[in-house]
Amino acid sequence: MTSVLWVMGAAAAVLGLAVAAELSLRRWWRRWGGYYAWPPGLRFHFYLDREVFPELEPLARIEINADGERAGVVPRAGASLYRVLVAGGSPVECALLDQPTSWPSSVERLLKAPDCLRTLGASDVHVGNIGLSGVTAQGLNFMFKHVLPRYRRLNAILIMVGGNDVASWLAKGCPHSITGDPIIASEIFSCHPEGPFHWTPRGLALSRLCQQLYCRWVHPVKVRRGAGKWVGRARVMRVGAKELRSVVPDPTPMLDFFESHLREILGRATRHADRVLIVRQPWFETDYTAEDLAKIWHGAMGNPQQEEVSVYYSIEVVCQLMALLDARAVQVAYELGVETLNLMPRLELSRRTFYDFIHFTPAGAAAVGEAVTAAILRRTASGHERRSFSAPPHDGDRDGAEIHFGKVERSAAGSGAST
Repeated sequence: MTSVLWVMGAAAAVLGLAVAAELSLRRWWRRWGGYYAWPPGLRFHFYLDREVFPELEPLARIEINADGERAGVVPRAGASLYRVLVAGGSPVECALLDQPTSWPSSVERLLKAPDCLRTLGASDVHVGNIGLSGVTAQGLNFMFKHVLPRYRRLNAILIMVGGNDVASWLAKGCPHSITGDPIIASEIFSCHPEGPFHWTPRGLALSRLCQQLYCRWVHPVKVRRGAGKWVGRARVMRVGAKELRSVVPDPTPMLDFFESHLREILGRATRHADRVLIVRQPWFETDYTAEDLAKIWHGAMGNPQQEEVSVYYSIEVVCQLMALLDARAVQVAYELGVETLNLMPRLELSRRTFYDFIHFTPAGAAAVGEAVTAAILRRTASGHERRSFSAPPHDGDRDGAEIHFGKVERSAAGSGAST
């Protein structure tokens, strides 16, 4: 009997120590744990659906470094390292492009040329990519709030955001007011310290710590085959839409909401970097052919990745909304003295550059990388003086675009017409 009691007491003591250790780890994690858009050390190999993406590489590798960036290991160059952080939505993430093909990787490769390093006054360059599909201005603001404090002062932050704000507003049916639902960490970050933790094997802080250490040390590869297949279904849905809407309500609430978060984004960025550059998000706008329209799946009222969608907005409406949002971003940037780069005149607006409405082909990513690199070097070589403007200058783009507002006009689009 005594031995049984001794065993029970020992088991209770061990259990008590385990519970105390778990609770201590949770407290430590909440206080000191980091926020990462991608799990540090993890690797993905996406084998693309070749029928959907014949113009893309068959394999897209995503490799995450210790800082949670889609990038290589940060060089140990000390004060002579020129470090850039690139943030935004899926056109920044470039998830379906191989890592060396993505435009942030292209910028890094170009800036590492000896003459570029001399211009930068650096011995090495690192460009970290924390772009994340679906991120709106509100989401990026939330991301910067938690991520930027982890970094020492950066040489430059590049921002490309806005397309998801348009897509989200349309997906919700163009609401007349936007308050913005609170964002929880798990919506943005793959790894974060906020839990929630549970008393289950997978919900323990110890289990999550072991998983993160495994990723950092082993660098496991997750393989996905047929990646992007849903895009093919989404394209078919748009072609066969039962209803096509050519008029939207006044988008001012969406634009105002975007502006409020963009101002906070730029404020956070300028406090953490010597230089901030808004790379204005381009889009595929042209005199569309039937082949062009067959590649586009945007403008849905709903989420075509997760549900069947039968109502779409015309591509002309989406283009006009993008132009209005771009103009608002330019206005904010000039008021705050932040640089902007207009890519639209620098890109061939064709299927050679875009494989849908906003995402880049390998050739498109290369062109974006060259334009961004030139902008960094041009202002670095001439010296950068921040200025404020009451109104942005016109540069021959779509800043003055007009759009029709009013009641929704309905038209049968079952035949696949997009206008």
